[in-house]
Amino acid sequence: MDLPKLFVGKRYTLPRPVGSADALLLAQLALRDKAQGKVTAIVTADAPDAQRLIDEMAFFAPDLRCVLFPDWETLPYDTFSPHQDLISERLATLWRISQHDRDTGADVVLVPATTALYRLAPPSFLAGTTFHFKVKQRLNEAKLKAQLTLAGYSHVTQVVSPGEYAVRGGLIDLFPMGSPVPYRVDLFDDEIDSIRTFDPDSQRSLYPVPEVRLLPGREFPMDDEARARFRHRWRELLEGDPTRSRIYKDMGNGVATAGIEYYLPLFFEATATVFDYLGEAATVVLHVPGRGRHGGAARRSGAGFCPLLAGHA
Repeated sequence: MDLPKLFVGKRYTLPRPVGSADALLLAQLALRDKAQGKVTAIVTADAPDAQRLIDEMAFFAPDLRCVLFPDWETLPYDTFSPHQDLISERLATLWRISQHDRDTGADVVLVPATTALYRLAPPSFLAGTTFHFKVKQRLNEAKLKAQLTLAGYSHVTQVVSPGEYAVRGGLIDLFPMGSPVPYRVDLFDDEIDSIRTFDPDSQRSLYPVPEVRLLPGREFPMDDEARARFRHRWRELLEGDPTRSRIYKDMGNGVATAGIEYYLPLFFEATATVFDYLGEAATVVLHVPGRGRHGGAARRSGAGFCPLLAGHA
């Protein structure tokens, strides 16, 4: 099937191909967008469809850098937080799609429709709370510990999961969010002597790496200013006595209560969506489930695909 030429603001609808042919069609579209330096965002009906497409597109076009923006997999206002691995994957995906044409970026982003509806931290939060350090760089251990704690990392005795760090003399073990492996930083006085990955099960050091990227440990800030803003906006927007709310009181004590993720808009003056991370040059694809013998796939160039969020097909 020949791909239509896309224009900003114009929508195209094509019949959904049979079987895995939809993944082939989307892979061809993404390859064309990649050659033009653009990102392809595919909004699917549900998470299983997104996972199927990312697996099949990798088969048809192995050179495409495909990422999945996962759901929290919790119900709204549940009294427990999403699994730390999911938070790690979400932060890593947001960081990659914000890189655009760089080597560390992504060519295709798959997002379930319900996940695309949730508000996110603005891109400036992720950019301002991500930092790097390299071998031979000077590093203040006390300052690093303070930064890790402020970024939402947990101080533990043994690092096994994303978002944790441990300090043992001149060794700092940390498991950055969005990283598949943890790292061991060996300090010589105030200089980084070496950085190695290690096995979280055996705790044995593995291979050396030149640098480490640290994403924030949460999707929201927990500094004094952010907590004060949260409490102010709570009083401003929610009815009732705030002192009777455990979440409100915990925030005053610097505790991120389980399930706090659904109150994310209270931490910021303005929030964003996944489309704000994609940029204006992205191509958005609405992958519609089959209806009877035929389905549909709607395409619209430009990341501002507002009708999708407004509920229009």
